[in-house]
Amino acid sequence: MEQPILITRAGPVMHITLNRPHRRNALSLALVAELDKALAELEASPAFRVVVLRGAAGHFCAGLDLVEVAEDQLSAEQRLEAQLQRNAAMGARLLRIASLPQVVVARVRGSAFAGGLGLNCAADIAIADASARFCAPETLRGLVAAQILPWITRRTGPSQARRLVLQAQVLDAAAAAKIGLVHEVFADEAALDAGLEAIVKDLLKGSPQAMAETKTLLAALGAVSPAGYAEAGAQAFARCAVGDAVEGIAAFRERRKPAWETL
Repeated sequence: MEQPILITRAGPVMHITLNRPHRRNALSLALVAELDKALAELEASPAFRVVVLRGAAGHFCAGLDLVEVAEDQLSAEQRLEAQLQRNAAMGARLLRIASLPQVVVARVRGSAFAGGLGLNCAADIAIADASARFCAPETLRGLVAAQILPWITRRTGPSQARRLVLQAQVLDAAAAAKIGLVHEVFADEAALDAGLEAIVKDLLKGSPQAMAETKTLLAALGAVSPAGYAEAGAQAFARCAVGDAVEGIAAFRERRKPAWETL
């Protein structure tokens, strides 16, 4: 039986590994359910001071598991409601990650696409090695980057976010660092882990109370999105999920161009 996340507790540090390597750690319903349990533990436990979020086997996270979405046996009406709930839950999950009293560090290798890009941007600190690739490919699949868009915008600014979600280009690690998607890029995995160790060591020098209070003050500087945005985003995502995404996901699975692509 698949164990969709792995948790390692090392003193005051919790390491959360997304563990679906055969799907580049795509976000299945089972994975996010286990991730939510880990977040609940972190919210309730002052023993942890740092959280490291990573992916198994050379990839961070490929985003929503489109195969799981395509294989559901729901009617259009049921799918609309299911995707509405799923997308709204993703928005709440990103906010929970950002709001944790612990400092969250994203350790990125390989793909950080779609929802994986959102996880990267919701973290307090994001580091990558040269293998990392970043993309918001939703429009290519007939979807919208609804819940991750505020977090991308907070990290990069609106101009770069606009291009990223509309053009849907893949950025290498150096290009991602240039626009602020990650804070630092390391040459390879060994250097990445050495850099991570140094960052965690620095973070553990800080007072746990002061760190948590500082994060609260940072959040008080302004909400990541305006009131009503999360619901509007979920509605838009759900409409697309039963609209163009039916063709977009089919094209993705069949390795062909979607019907709307004319070039």
